[in-house]
Amino acid sequence: MRTATRQQFDAAWRALRLWLGATVLPAQCALCGMGCPQVLCPPCRAQYLGQGRGQLRHRCRQCANPLADIEVAQLCGRCLRQQPAYDATVTAFDYAAPVDQLLLQLKFGARLALAPLFAELLHVAIQQQQEWQAPQLLCPVPLGPARLAERGFNQALEIARPLARLLDIPLQPRLALRVRETRAQSGVAPQERQANLAHAFAIAPDHAALLPGCHVGIVDDVMSSGHTVNALAAACKRAGAARVSILVVARTPPH
Repeated sequence: MRTATRQQFDAAWRALRLWLGATVLPAQCALCGMGCPQVLCPPCRAQYLGQGRGQLRHRCRQCANPLADIEVAQLCGRCLRQQPAYDATVTAFDYAAPVDQLLLQLKFGARLALAPLFAELLHVAIQQQQEWQAPQLLCPVPLGPARLAERGFNQALEIARPLARLLDIPLQPRLALRVRETRAQSGVAPQERQANLAHAFAIAPDHAALLPGCHVGIVDDVMSSGHTVNALAAACKRAGAARVSILVVARTPPH
């Protein structure tokens, strides 16, 4: 197949996936498969994503890793030993069933109707934070050009759009650039993940004036080791940001 024909086929396939994710698939509940006008039927939402299903868990205020109820410190041992570049993290859930399956449906199944649901659930978690400091702008974690072309959308941006409306905070989707293509963190050994993200992000020159003294909110779908958001937070801090908060749908508990 010639290159031009192959590119046309890939573009058509991406368009079909997006159309299916935005129209046909939401006619069924994403969890139980029953016919439903919403992306999740009311029983599944109440059972799996109801109040108290992860939002109220005692967590490190900086990285959102779970803390034992008996711990009185607000920071986990890891953050006490080595301060990350970001200042706070808010998450709605642990990355565990069934939230992990819903996130995979969004990320790899192009089920874009899930993004507003995730934004709503993250908004609920944010409202439950007693010491919440609202960012002045939101920045989704950017994808590299090759990954974006392959997937057809950026799941972090799809979540950030409705979240920005719910929080009434300006969204800056082009604030940050991924200037170096990296391997997916899920496929990189834990000891190599930090190096994989080294110098991966930069602030767009035409947006750099927004950052001095600014509180930036970085939005992503999942936070695992934290190296991705930490690298982006470091880029924001180098450009003059005074504070960086991480807003993620799910947090992978430490193993």
